[in-house]
Amino acid sequence: MATSKPDQPEGRNADQALPPFTLGVDIGGTNIKASVLDRAGLLLADQVRLPTPKPATPEAVLEATGRLAARLPPFDRISVGFPGVVKGGTTLTAPNLGTGLWAGFKLIEALASRFGTPVRLLNDAAVQGLGVVEGNGLECVLTLGTGVGCALFRNRRLLLHLELGQYWACDSRTYDEHIGQAALLAVGEDVWNRRVAEAVTAVSELTCCDVLYIGGGNARKITFALPPHVRIVSNTAGITGGVRLWEPDLDELFRDEPMAQEKRA
Repeated sequence: MATSKPDQPEGRNADQALPPFTLGVDIGGTNIKASVLDRAGLLLADQVRLPTPKPATPEAVLEATGRLAARLPPFDRISVGFPGVVKGGTTLTAPNLGTGLWAGFKLIEALASRFGTPVRLLNDAAVQGLGVVEGNGLECVLTLGTGVGCALFRNRRLLLHLELGQYWACDSRTYDEHIGQAALLAVGEDVWNRRVAEAVTAVSELTCCDVLYIGGGNARKITFALPPHVRIVSNTAGITGGVRLWEPDLDELFRDEPMAQEKRA
């Protein structure tokens, strides 16, 4: 089985941290996780987490994010990975957060108002991908957690994220229902692994990707032999990938969001 990438850049420590500092937030259907990173992606503190509120209303998630931020070092900006469709600074869907209140919610504005810093927002699979892709042609990221996420990159540039979890895996189940957390608990790891192996084949054939990265909290439960082009990666990439949201090549995604801009020298 392919090994995951290290969570930290090698040969660096907190004394060498480079500003600006980014609060990376990974909102999931089971947990909300966060840490603060420097410009090079060095984690300046251990990752902290809280269970995702039930119900996960926008206000409850904002409050939980504030509690996590209070346990971390100061930061200059915020990057968020969100489990659903986002457009600019607005969330459109959140199938695994259990409430329709996220439809049309201006999350960037809400976070910027609460914390007084610029904020950038992408789908969580896209953020995870930004933390792991290497620029090796067409690269796909598949995340396995409460639900299923997917994003596609070419030469390190985000092409699109696919709401794979909402597509049919068979006649009666979506991928969220087929290989999400509830399915894992219902059918057990052996059956779940067979289903994930089938999903890996389907995604590989659908995208014709050169590399397929598998992340998310349940990636560690994979026991089948991986094809040569498939790698399991650290779930920490869902936070560390947030640093890349501030690279100039992604500015175009946020050009219409005043709260997503930062001053640059």
